[in-house]
Amino acid sequence: MPRFLIAIHRPDGYDPSQAEDAAMGRDIDAVNDEMVAAGVRIFVGGLQPPTTARSLLHMANGQVVLTPGLYLGAAEHVGGFWVVEAAHVEEALAWGRKAAIACRAGVEVRPFH
Repeated sequence: MPRFLIAIHRPDGYDPSQAEDAAMGRDIDAVNDEMVAAGVRIFVGGLQPPTTARSLLHMANGQVVLTPGLYLGAAEHVGGFWVVEAAHVEEALAWGRKAAIACRAGVEVRPFH
């Protein structure tokens, strides 16, 4: 069965301790429980803040350079994600909608190869 990434996007400077309340936590738990009950959830994970990221860049001379921070500079970053199995993209998008509502955030749904 095809697998899809459901990525939660957060604005830079997002502070979960300020933005996430008990109701959001319950809503996210409910989506997780529903995914488990439906047998679609493969993996789920929240990510540490972007300040903890380290990027590795392959240079033309073959060296790899380590730099602090996110690989791409943008106004948003991936804050967490699910990997789900779904029969088709419409099913994955339905899970993505539930994730967007529960997380109160933008969501990207993308199939794996």
